[in-house]
Formats: sequence, structure tokens, C-alpha cells
Amino acid sequence: MNKKVRHVLGISGGKDSAALAIYLNDNYPNLDVEYYFCDTGKELDETYQLIESLKNHLRKGIIILDGADSSHINSFDHYLDMFRGYLPSSNARWCTKKLKLEPFEKFVGSDPVISYVAIRDDEDREGYISRKPNIQSIFPFRRNIWSEDVINLVLKNSNIEKISSEYTNLLYDEKLKRVLETMRVPVSERNSQKEKLKALHNLGIANFNHVVFNFLKETSYPIANESAFPLLENENGLVREDIFNILRKTVGVPQYYNPVEFEVNGKKGTYARSRSGCFFCFFQQKIEWIWLYEQHPDLFAKAMEYEKDGYAWIENETLMDIIKPERIQKIKEDHIKKQENSSNSRNSKYLIDILEDAESEGCAACFI
Repeated sequence: MNKKVRHVLGISGGKDSAALAIYLNDNYPNLDVEYYFCDTGKELDETYQLIESLKNHLRKGIIILDGADSSHINSFDHYLDMFRGYLPSSNARWCTKKLKLEPFEKFVGSDPVISYVAIRDDEDREGYISRKPNIQSIFPFRRNIWSEDVINLVLKNSNIEKISSEYTNLLYDEKLKRVLETMRVPVSERNSQKEKLKALHNLGIANFNHVVFNFLKETSYPIANESAFPLLENENGLVREDIFNILRKTVGVPQYYNPVEFEVNGKKGTYARSRSGCFFCFFQQKIEWIWLYEQHPDLFAKAMEYEKDGYAWIENETLMDIIKPERIQKIKEDHIKKQENSSNSRNSKYLIDILEDAESEGCAACFI
């Protein structure tokens, strides 16, 4: 007997996950999605406002997960005490593990789960993929909705005949002939997996999705428990501007994405936040720290309070150092130069120097 599959989506407070919740709710209303939010206790007020706006639009609750729900203090401070003041960093992301991953895995338990991930079609990354066999990631914003491990399995040379057989059950005539010609060329240095996937997509993304779905029924992937899956017909590829359009038409763009103008030495630039997550996220660029200092001085002061006993948020530089007038000026000047260089190739009013577009919504970048 097939097990009941749970469909889940983590809301980070950032634009992509918010837009994905709206996208699934509006386009696939029959999907019973459980929405959840891992609350670190250190989010911007705008994040909590977005959560409330999403609840109203979705007409559905968002489950709040707390990594230290039995503690008398918020989850971040609870674990900071446990780690004796050792601040998280890119080399020691205990905050991601304790405040995001562990609460999520406790939430889903051993149930078969399809986790919807808000990575766009213009991003070349996978994000965090759970290694638990009961959790399968699906990417609705991409033309390729399948995770890398699924594609590796489907396009494995030893599975050429199995996949060809699935196509034979689905197609006929000239279209089948063209697909089989493509399918039966092994992956090699001359015919990379990426090129083969692109060629099969060009012959029909929905057809490819149906073939993968049928093939996975013989595996232990959670989707094997589903008799049907509506996203098989999904052929959309949504990019950054599409996400902003979704938000503008519904709950609005989170305030911290809106560019704020500044001027230094007669030159003007703009800054904003490129991610959601804790206000003191160590993944922030230095210009974002300046944004926090000037736009939310109270939160910047709180972030400074955590820097003690030799621990700092930024490698080789403290927050006290970064707000010296000459340092602020240099950071702003460098940022203006980056914006000028970027605007030559990407002319977007939402361009805010997102560092190869790896904004990735803070901890959600390395999460779900």
C-alpha cells in the first residue's frame, strides 16, 4: 500500500520562497502543502510582516518551528550559550544546523516528503538537498523540476534501455524516433549529461517529466507513492523578475529589498538587503552591514553586542571597525563601482549587487 506523501515548503522570509508559496497555492490548489517557518528569533520585523501577509493570501496557517522550543530564551541565544559565545560563521554554520535543519527534520520525521525548493531557472545551483531518503526535493520554478540525484539516476548509461522503454510507452511515430535517437547516445565527454538533458527537454519537457515519474515508481523516492503529480506538466522557467512580479501583484515586495539611495563624494548609489534571515547574518556583504547600521541602528547595536571574547561576524574585521567614517566611505565607493560595472551588462531597477545572484535568502541558501 502506498504511503501518504506530505508536501512541504519552507518560508524563509525572502522573496523566492514567498513567491513559490503563492505560485503553488494559485496554480496547484489541489496540492495540500504544509507551509513552515523556522523562527530564529532574530529576524527583521519585515520578515514577520511578510509571514502574516502570506497567511492572509494563502488562507492557510504557516507552522512555526523553533529549534529550542523548550528554552526560556529565543533559539539563537539558547544555542549561543551552549556554544559558549562562539558565533556562527561560513566555516561553522551551527545556526543553520540547529535552527533550520534539525527542526525541519524533526518536523517531517520519517514520513515520505516532497519538499518544494525556491531555486529559480536563472540560478545555477542546487541548494541544500536533504540526504534523508524520505525527503525528495522538487524545483517548481525551474524547467527541470528534478534534483541532481534524480537526473544522475535517470540519465545513467546503464538505464538507457529502461528510460527508452518508458518513452516507447508514452510516444509514437516520428517524435518517438527522435527521442530514442537522443536517449540512446551514452553520456560521455563528448555528450555531457547537461547536454543530453537539454536535448531531451527540447523534445518535450512534460514528456520527460512523465517518463521520470514512471521510472521513479520502481524506486524508494517519496514520489513513487503518488499515483499522479500535477507538476509533471510544468514547463515554466521563472527568473528573478518573475518573482518580483508575483510579489507585486499579491503580498508586496519585502521592504528590505527596496533600494535606498546614498551619496558619497558626489556620486550616488543604492543599497538594500539581498537576503532574508537573521539581521546579523554573517553572509551579508559589507555594504549590507552599512545598510543595517544606517537604516536599523538599533539592530546594528544589538549585533555589535554579540562581538566579544575575540569573536566577530566578519572575518578580520569587527563591526566597530566597519563603521569608522573612512571605512564606510570606502565600502560605499567600492559598492558604487560594482553597481556601475554591473549596470553595463544587467540593467535592472532591482539590481542591488547580489554577488553572482547567490542571495539565496540567508540560511535558506544552505537549507531547503
